[in-house]
Amino acid sequence: MLTSPPSPTRADLAARLPDDRARAWFAEALADAARAATAPEARPAPHPAWQHRFVTAGRHCGRDAADAVRALLLIEARADPPTLTRLYREGSAAERRAVLHALPALVDGPEATPLVDDALRTHDTRLIAAAVGPYAAAHLPPHAWRHAVLKCLFTGVPLSAVADLARRASGDAELARMLAAHAAERTAAGREVPRDLRHALTLTGVPTEEP
Repeated sequence: MLTSPPSPTRADLAARLPDDRARAWFAEALADAARAATAPEARPAPHPAWQHRFVTAGRHCGRDAADAVRALLLIEARADPPTLTRLYREGSAAERRAVLHALPALVDGPEATPLVDDALRTHDTRLIAAAVGPYAAAHLPPHAWRHAVLKCLFTGVPLSAVADLARRASGDAELARMLAAHAAERTAAGREVPRDLRHALTLTGVPTEEP
């Protein structure tokens, strides 16, 4: 089942914007997106007005709020998987993060997992953190999800970013084996075993020989 739009709410987000000009731009952008959702054109333009606003959100709303603004625009426009895929493929890292954040509210099945897979192949920690959110928790198959957890550990992304970690890790013997092997490698190399790794091992509930 599709989820509600992510926090913050529109009102909270508007309050975070730097000035009245940014808030007016935000309101107009949401209105453009809503019009595209409720009255789609017979022959839609290649890049509707709301998509232009999606690209320029950082310029008008500031970097701190841009991810959330872009995600809300996608949700308000009811962007479909082909549109999300195009915006992701053509977008900057910031625009890709917004697509990933919006996936739980817009895609009810696994068809957008290639976008998550792509983000997990990067070394961009903010993009990886966005990729392991609720959509990945709901739709990544076990093998890919386990490697997503390991990718977070390898790149220093806190496991608090991994949605539903406790639920998916519980009873996962293969994840426990992978985590224990990673811990053993670090110990053999004289490196500290991160607290996140030990925590994830505990969540599996599977006995291991982790150092």
